[in-house]
Amino acid sequence: RLSQFHRDGFLVLERFFSAEECDSMRSQIQGIIAGMEVPPHCRTEFSTREQEQLQAQGSSDYFLTSGDKIRFFFEKGVLDEKGNFLIPKEKSISKIGHALHAHDPVFKQITHSSKVQELGRKLGLERPVVVQSMYIFKQPGIGGEVTPHQDATFLHTEPLGRILGFWIALEDATQENGCLWFIPGSHTSGITRRMVRAPSGALTCVEFVGSEPAYEDSQFIPLPVQKGGLILIHGEVVHKSELNSSSSSRHAFTFHVMEAKGTSWSKENWLQPTPELPFPSLYT
Repeated sequence: RLSQFHRDGFLVLERFFSAEECDSMRSQIQGIIAGMEVPPHCRTEFSTREQEQLQAQGSSDYFLTSGDKIRFFFEKGVLDEKGNFLIPKEKSISKIGHALHAHDPVFKQITHSSKVQELGRKLGLERPVVVQSMYIFKQPGIGGEVTPHQDATFLHTEPLGRILGFWIALEDATQENGCLWFIPGSHTSGITRRMVRAPSGALTCVEFVGSEPAYEDSQFIPLPVQKGGLILIHGEVVHKSELNSSSSSRHAFTFHVMEAKGTSWSKENWLQPTPELPFPSLYT
């Protein structure tokens, strides 16, 4: 299995989490949404298209300072020009990030669960730290596409190859409701694009350096996974997901880990550790 991961840049571990663990995360997130308060001027629509990304998250201090907090990001087309919801708020959320692993007891327990720690050791991680976490909804009918990208574009390390994503399906992820798609072996060619903090005084808080190549649809393979399945994602493997036009959601919890031994975290990354929340060790 390890050699398969190193060859492809991703690996599916079916039934890694139990149905009960998945349901506890879904139940917990409902409570978080019930208490959600986001001032209209802070409500941003989440997009992975570069220009929309710069306009929405890139101009928003709410996004830039979310690394050590629990904050809410919305699907496209669910807000009017004043930031008011056009549909019920619980159906409008795209994702919640980026520090559920630090501030919520259920997600903290999952992130640092003994089986995740054991997997980290099997992967040879010596000093892994958790850099971010997200709950992704992929809402029925409107769950936006995620364009082809590499996680290291947003989470840059020197040297490269030190970022690892843990993606947990909290419901069955199918081709109909927007499962992940990967280009096998694409983690071996480095990265061509980075999202960096813009200099002070710039129009947006972040900017892109370099560009994402054009990929052919035929290069991608779909990776449907059942509820409770875990997908390991190499920081440089190219992956995407399509619009969810089905009637069922595709909830997932994902977090990223960095091997801190001999690694420097880029000061240009949008996400930075803070005195209140230094990146916590995966191992407890």
